[in-house]
Amino acid sequence: MRAWVTIVLVSAALATAACSSDDREWMKVDQKYTRDEFRRDYRECTKKDGLDDACMRQRGWVSVNPSKSDAPPPPPQPARRY
Repeated sequence: MRAWVTIVLVSAALATAACSSDDREWMKVDQKYTRDEFRRDYRECTKKDGLDDACMRQRGWVSVNPSKSDAPPPPPQPARRY
């Protein structure tokens, strides 16, 4: 019974961690940068709740594939005439 509870708890923790990953890519436009610079900024901008996007932008990074909250709104549909 004890092993079963442990397996369930570990599985739940792994599932939660997998769902919270941030797969976005970042780059600096018109600037050269190194992998070490990115890692340093990423580490310094990571908070307990996740990556702070505003912190990354302040350091000159731009998200290549924006999150759903950063995505632009859909274009307006033309009015239909009846």
